[in-house]
Amino acid sequence: MNNMEEYLQATEVIDWQHPTVLELAKKIAFKHQRLEAIAKACFEWVRDEIYHSYDYQMNPVTCRASDVLKYKTGYCYAKSHLLAALLRAN
Repeated sequence: MNNMEEYLQATEVIDWQHPTVLELAKKIAFKHQRLEAIAKACFEWVRDEIYHSYDYQMNPVTCRASDVLKYKTGYCYAKSHLLAALLRAN
């Protein structure tokens, strides 16, 4: 396994192979052709669609990317887990 493959592995927290994460990643990527545009669209989707837990006083406290997507909330680190999962899926 080369260095890039190690970096792109699914983990307990960055569970990019979860069906709902894969579905969203494909949906976002479908509208774009360039990798840079896909990455930007993923970032903007997480920024605009996932509520920051503290700002909105939302529960549960999420960590795993698929949970952030399921509950539509997370602290900064959790939102970054979802972004990383979407980028790895694409």
